[in-house]
Amino acid sequence: MIKSTSHIIASVIAATALGAGLMACSPAKPAAELANAQQEGHIVAQPEHVKPVVYQVFTRLFGNTNTTNKPWGTVEENGVGKMSDFTDEALMGIRELGVSHIWYTGIPHHALVADYTEYGISLDDPDVIKGRAGSPYAVKDYYSVNPDLADDPANRMAEFEALVQRTHKHGMKVLIDIVPNHVARQYESLGKPDGVEDFGAHDDTSVEYARDNNFYYIPGQDFMVPEPTDGYQALGGDSAPLLDGKFAESPAKWTGNGSRLAQPHINDWYETVKVNYGVRPDGTYDFPTLPKEYRKKGLAEHHAFWQDKDLPDSWYKFEHIVHFWLDKGVDGFRFDMAEMVPVEFWSFLNASIKNKNPDAFLLAEVYNPSLFRDYLHLGKMDYLYDKVDFYDSLKWVIQGHGSTDALERIQSEVRDIEEHMLHFLENHDEQRIASPDFAGDMHKGKPMLVVSALISRSPTMLYFGQDVGEDGSEVPGFGGPTRTSIFDYMGVPAHQRWMNEGKFDGGQLTEAEQALREFYIKVMDIAAFHPAMAGEYISLHSANKATKGYTDKHFAFTRFTHEDRLIVVNNFTTEAMQTTLNIPAAVVSQLQLRAGENVLKDLLSDADYMLRVIDGVGELTLDVPGLESVVLEVN
Repeated sequence: MIKSTSHIIASVIAATALGAGLMACSPAKPAAELANAQQEGHIVAQPEHVKPVVYQVFTRLFGNTNTTNKPWGTVEENGVGKMSDFTDEALMGIRELGVSHIWYTGIPHHALVADYTEYGISLDDPDVIKGRAGSPYAVKDYYSVNPDLADDPANRMAEFEALVQRTHKHGMKVLIDIVPNHVARQYESLGKPDGVEDFGAHDDTSVEYARDNNFYYIPGQDFMVPEPTDGYQALGGDSAPLLDGKFAESPAKWTGNGSRLAQPHINDWYETVKVNYGVRPDGTYDFPTLPKEYRKKGLAEHHAFWQDKDLPDSWYKFEHIVHFWLDKGVDGFRFDMAEMVPVEFWSFLNASIKNKNPDAFLLAEVYNPSLFRDYLHLGKMDYLYDKVDFYDSLKWVIQGHGSTDALERIQSEVRDIEEHMLHFLENHDEQRIASPDFAGDMHKGKPMLVVSALISRSPTMLYFGQDVGEDGSEVPGFGGPTRTSIFDYMGVPAHQRWMNEGKFDGGQLTEAEQALREFYIKVMDIAAFHPAMAGEYISLHSANKATKGYTDKHFAFTRFTHEDRLIVVNNFTTEAMQTTLNIPAAVVSQLQLRAGENVLKDLLSDADYMLRVIDGVGELTLDVPGLESVVLEVN
């Protein structure tokens, strides 16, 4: 059995659980059973996580029960989820997956096509909005909440604070997005505290660049809406207030992805404008740089470094924004496109965050492997996306044109930072595993999950609906299928079957979908709580490349501490894997395997296996079905 005590249920007073940090219900128990165990004012406790598990949820999609899914559908036609949909039952269902942190995507108020003028909110122009519901990465007001998410838009911040409290009550922490690289073209904060000024309020718009301007400008030119291509029509050709092919912006600003054209391309991030951090148009810096020795210095020293410096205005604006959300109970941030913002700014911001909350969880979207260590050591990030190379290589393996040799190489290359490289298989930017353009079969994600979640000490991130095989096949308005839309109002079918009209018990799932979720619960229980996850990693791949029945579409490794030992074997093919795995003498010694017979238990199936050690070398005979894995615990 798994040596963590995650299968032991004990009731504790909610206030006690909150003070204890990461506590949640046992992921081995179904939500309905845990609901019976949970009494008013109490939650069900589980041991502290061995490593974090992040659950990304697209907040406006999660609780939507509407199944219409009309392309470009309005909120009235297609429905929208609310913060109140994260009920006790919903949060317990999330917690079953071993989750320690929920990333609520789309909380800050972003531009959208809806009329909230009765609440004092100005209309947004559909000509500079992607989709009808809008991109959560075109933030309009950093001091407010997306009104779509509230039962009462006038009370939207209080509803968010209640969501934070419910999440904490269930032993999970709250992450939200911060997007320092860009904001919506029509940024206008109603919720800003006294003394705070909007981005660009005092910019000198007569020049392209000034250090304390918040934006870059194109003097003498007015902004023009991009030319549509391939028959594209905003809102699918529907009419709407302000939709006229124009947007008043004079002079034009640089676009969020760096385009310096007054009329950006339709594929540019034309709905956003780039924020200026004191980087001149020629790429040189207009602020102090960190001395090289700060790679090895701690957060307190980074924080102290910036205290006597005169810095660009945008730095201070974002520092105030993150402190505002920390004061609302937020426990950390996912930073969008962090590598497009200077690493010195991250040193400043993250040191300030950690000075206020040392336990804050800081996750950055960084895709360039050559920058990983800069953003960790100088930028003081806790975690980075491990998309390039790890996610990409796993995807290529399952698509049949990649080798698992790459996984061994990658883990060796990031050995010094592996615990900081967050692993995922899906998120809002990526295709769903079950979509035809990715794998076309939710079962193909099973060995991917085992490798991704168990290979390192890094956090694992799950995307809502991933655990029930969501395929992203809905046709939205802006963009196409394969990725669940982040721009339009949408129902998410497999996830809705798990929701079961708000019961969150999987009552409408197919047998295959239910079995996949149970598999996810088992794997994530190991990932989150098994003591071996805090230990060392040794690849068994190279040692078996010449072994009969073992190919570069299989992958084996071990995770171990002094007392806890796992051997993990994965079959990425659809054919059964029949082999006798070789355990080299050095690994036998490190795992402290005894001579003769060693009994192993598969934590996924409860089946027993026998590992024989003869003359110091281990042999493990295996028959692993197609697209399956074994996670063998040494008794």
